[in-house]
Amino acid sequence: MVRVTALVVLALTAGSSPAFAAELFDGSRLSLFWIVPFAGILLSIAIFPLAAPKFWHHHYGKVSLFWALAFVLPFAVVYGPATAGAEVVHTALLEYIPFIILLFALFTVAGGILITGNLHGSPGVNTAILGIGTFIASWVGTTGASMVLIRPLLRANDNRRYNVHTVVFFIFLVSNIGGSLTPLGDPPLFLGFLKGVDFFWTTTNLLAKTLLVAGILLVVFYFLDCWFYAREENLPHPKDPTPDTDRVGIRGKQNFPLLIAIIGAILLSAYWKPGVEFNIYGTPVPLQSIVRDVLLLVIAGVSLKITPEYIHKRNGFDWHPIVEVAKLFAGIFATIIPAIAILRAGSDGALAPLVALVTDDAGQPSNVWYFWLTGILSSFLDNAPTYLVFFNLAGGDPQELMGPMAATLAAISAGAVFMGANSYIGNAPNFMVLSIAKHAGVKMPSFFGYMGWAAVFLLPCFALVTLLFFL
Repeated sequence: MVRVTALVVLALTAGSSPAFAAELFDGSRLSLFWIVPFAGILLSIAIFPLAAPKFWHHHYGKVSLFWALAFVLPFAVVYGPATAGAEVVHTALLEYIPFIILLFALFTVAGGILITGNLHGSPGVNTAILGIGTFIASWVGTTGASMVLIRPLLRANDNRRYNVHTVVFFIFLVSNIGGSLTPLGDPPLFLGFLKGVDFFWTTTNLLAKTLLVAGILLVVFYFLDCWFYAREENLPHPKDPTPDTDRVGIRGKQNFPLLIAIIGAILLSAYWKPGVEFNIYGTPVPLQSIVRDVLLLVIAGVSLKITPEYIHKRNGFDWHPIVEVAKLFAGIFATIIPAIAILRAGSDGALAPLVALVTDDAGQPSNVWYFWLTGILSSFLDNAPTYLVFFNLAGGDPQELMGPMAATLAAISAGAVFMGANSYIGNAPNFMVLSIAKHAGVKMPSFFGYMGWAAVFLLPCFALVTLLFFL
């Protein structure tokens, strides 16, 4: 889900240093009342773009700030300014700032890669783009794959009357499900890697599940796109704004090594452990995290320097999507603090009844509930800390979880990655793709409208995964 952890900087969607410091607020002291600001910002994202679009367009940053303060100020009054400040600083330094820096680097580098020519968005071409994006997402991350391919997909369909479904399925497949096969694909899997899960464990244990879900969605998309395509045959076509004069090709190839450099900077922060930390208001910030973030900023700067202006212009590149994500996710990261703390408290927290569902009457793990609870919470909370919560509830021993409890770890992993597709805030690239598509003129579904698409097309796939693998 939203990548609200330092490991988000590793998703290439979105990974970073360990998500939890040694001293964090005891979530068992919090009631569900503290989640109200988080619910408020979610409802604002869902309702304002429909009910008051002009207000939202001009003031969404202020709305995000309002809900952040609606949590921080009462929390400071009840538990003290020092505690509130420590929580905000921890979230900012280990979670939000690495998150935004990674997205900024990927957004910038991917924006310097131009696929030229007019691909013409036929059902076959569109399905091929989604298939390629799904395949590469596990290796360059869901964010990397999304940022490289969303603009070519939009241009391929810019003369189609019915193109909303192409972006929705792009979010399903490229921005989420495609990132399930390696720790580079999505933050929770990298978190598991840091906890001791073998690098290729997810490749072998989630492969069948990923092929099943991705295969079903690609086939469904192809026939759905054929149906929409046929409906357009007897309608006047809008003028195609993408000329046919250019050959299909790639410009800005100098940015591909920079994408590899981003992966290298992330892996460096995972493997290089100099043992040096800087204590900032109670939050230990490892040297490797600072080095990684500086490298990412340098890589983004190099991309801006070496990318010709015409590539950015023809890509329709501007800063609005990353600015929108930065402002809205600042509020989400702040208001999500109590929700994660309550979850982290486990059986001692206000969500103890939910936590209890993952163990059956015989004391054995309930893989069905591990899959669905991890997934549902990852649809709205950050999937990396949610993954960690259920990883620890399952015992936290990577050797045990990769061995006798492999089905449980697979359930946790699949739930965290797959169900990030259930909402616009389930994964960082979801919202970036939404913003880019809207800026390109695609009339995207509302927050709840998108969840309706997810309910129709994703939930049956997840039910099938449950029946075949987790019962």
